[in-house]
Amino acid sequence: MPSWKLVSGLCLFFFGSLVAAVGVGYAMVGIPSENTAAKSQNNVYYWSNGDQMVATGTGANRQNITIDQIPKAMQWSVISAENKSFYSDSGVDPMGIARALANMARGGETQGGSTITQQFVKNTYLSQEQTVTRKFKEMFISIKVGTSLSKEQVLQGYLNTSYYGRGAYGIQAAAQTYYGVDAVKLTPSQCAFLAALLKGPTYYDPIGATNIDPAATSAANRKRSEARWAWILEQMHDDKRITDAEYQTAIKKYPMPQGLKATKGMTGQISYLVDTAKKYVLNHSNISQTEFDQGGYQIYTTFQKDKVNELSAAVKKIQKERIDPKKRNLDKYVQFGAASVVPKDGAIVALYGGDGYENGHFTNNADTSGVPVGSTWKPFVLAAAMEYGTYKTDGVGISPLSKYNGDDHLKVRNQDGTYVLNKDNSIFYQNNESDHAWGYISLRKAMEQSINTPFVQLGMDVGNSKVRDVAKASGILDDSFATLNASFAIGTSTPSAIRMADAYATFAASGKQADPYSVTAVKEGGQPVAGFAKPTVKVAMPENVANNVTNTLENVIQNGTAENAKALGRDAAGKTGTTDSNKSAWFVGYTQQLSTSIAMFRENPQDAQLLSMNGTAGVASIHGGDIPTAVWTEYMEAALKGKSDPGFPDATKIDKVSNEDGAPTPTPTPVITPSETPSETPSETPSETPSSTPSATESCQFSWQCSDDGGTDGGSSSTPTDTATATESSGTSRGSDNGGIFGGSTG
Repeated sequence: MPSWKLVSGLCLFFFGSLVAAVGVGYAMVGIPSENTAAKSQNNVYYWSNGDQMVATGTGANRQNITIDQIPKAMQWSVISAENKSFYSDSGVDPMGIARALANMARGGETQGGSTITQQFVKNTYLSQEQTVTRKFKEMFISIKVGTSLSKEQVLQGYLNTSYYGRGAYGIQAAAQTYYGVDAVKLTPSQCAFLAALLKGPTYYDPIGATNIDPAATSAANRKRSEARWAWILEQMHDDKRITDAEYQTAIKKYPMPQGLKATKGMTGQISYLVDTAKKYVLNHSNISQTEFDQGGYQIYTTFQKDKVNELSAAVKKIQKERIDPKKRNLDKYVQFGAASVVPKDGAIVALYGGDGYENGHFTNNADTSGVPVGSTWKPFVLAAAMEYGTYKTDGVGISPLSKYNGDDHLKVRNQDGTYVLNKDNSIFYQNNESDHAWGYISLRKAMEQSINTPFVQLGMDVGNSKVRDVAKASGILDDSFATLNASFAIGTSTPSAIRMADAYATFAASGKQADPYSVTAVKEGGQPVAGFAKPTVKVAMPENVANNVTNTLENVIQNGTAENAKALGRDAAGKTGTTDSNKSAWFVGYTQQLSTSIAMFRENPQDAQLLSMNGTAGVASIHGGDIPTAVWTEYMEAALKGKSDPGFPDATKIDKVSNEDGAPTPTPTPVITPSETPSETPSETPSETPSSTPSATESCQFSWQCSDDGGTDGGSSSTPTDTATATESSGTSRGSDNGGIFGGSTG
């Protein structure tokens, strides 16, 4: 047994060593400076060819001020909300540090500082890693700050170094950003609002931040912000920091901040390119938003300047020719979103996000969900049928020559033969745009003329879960899928323009899919940051399934609702889409080199709800084959100028013809004859009932693709009117998509 002298000596030695270690640690750390923390740098973005796109940072939006320029209400709002014992404590919360270390020992993350002093110290660290070493440094610095600086100096430093969102660091920048005034002029109500932002601007700025998290909608953020604002005012009142009269005045009305403003260089499409690239960086690295906003990063993007300019020019040209909000009220609030992706790669080379931050448009239309895609969804239904077959074929894929009833106002059957019912148990009927009696026609013809009823029944026969699986494998994200009801097959889902371009790129690449990406490399101080390898190319569907979809969509351009795209003058495939009440219109098309999606919609600026485009552009209704196809053709012609025209791989015959129950016995394949020139350019929704005299043949690449559908040149789009159909999109809120691009649910 060791003697008491030995035990005592060891204890004294251990205690002395601990005291010495603390003393050395205390002596070695310095006191943080708010001026040093304010020396943020720019982030520099580069085009795909290495040329600089824009330099943007927070340096111009940060200005330290002295404590006498910070209203007492602002000082007390953060004290009452975050650290009531600020003026009496030592600046360090031992229990908080102990909890953080215990949490770390269990494998969790250490927690942030629980006192204002510790938070000030944390704000001055350019590195925000959660480690034991950093936690001990923070503790030593906090102790030294508590003994070396006055409480006023600590509070001043904290308010000058905190992040309030919208790129605003420090209370002066926050006052200017949110209320357009110097900090000294802030009211108690405004102070409580800004103090609430310190809880996390992503979730407490009422403007919303769905580009970071879909849950951070404007409505949800407003609710969170208003609740915390009221609570902070209540705490200030309870702490006797504001009088009864001041409290009653402050609580009377929520101090809604002003809207977003464009910063230097963030004009035109640049703002949306930066927005897209920033989200990609934050979701593919360990860089926090705070670290990123402090700057010093070089971001190398996939964006090609010429293609970005060509896409913007195409939108502006067609918009100028067709849309005149000064002349027609129904032309007001029309918006476009577009994206262009490289097949077999996933690189986003161009996007169109809207009219620009400088014009008050801060939502990136290329990267938001909430705009139903309509009939552009039908290729996924056809692909699922060719890959998985129907419940009648035991997993054997069916041919696009399989025939389904194309008549209007049809009852839809479940796989057990019962009819699909509405919520009130009445029978569900699927409608077409036209009441033309198509009879039983091939799926190829139904795609050509965008007829709804065959694809709704096909979706039920295949199983809409299989359709969803094919769309997901092609690149569509989980959070954009609509309910798997009968109308799922005709485009009630709401993926972004980026995701639709990427999914169609899977068809262009013969079934190979790569997630869309916007950043190729990130460097800090000349050193590469991990996380930016090119996405892996995966097999999403059998090669022949994709090639047959492509061949079918080539026919849509040659003879169907997208005939306006023939003006491109090269081999291309695509599909038009229109939703109920013409609230959105799409065209997604591709060559082997480029896949591009164009979305057009009207949106109420007050509540972000979609509005009908009936009457827009001076026509009865807008469809995907009209303005969106015109924009697509204009852009693709410029983007592919001088490029070869490789066409598409041949599609191999899929033998299994599985007709819908009730279809007549198949007739022999007719001999190919040249397609007759239609008397009118077909549109997705004809203004008149199509001719009742059917043409006998379709234009086909191979003889086996032709059939005696009895189709006409008329068209029909997805505009079901039954209450059970979900193409009605007026109640859909828009949010950020691209989860796969940017990681997680938000991308």
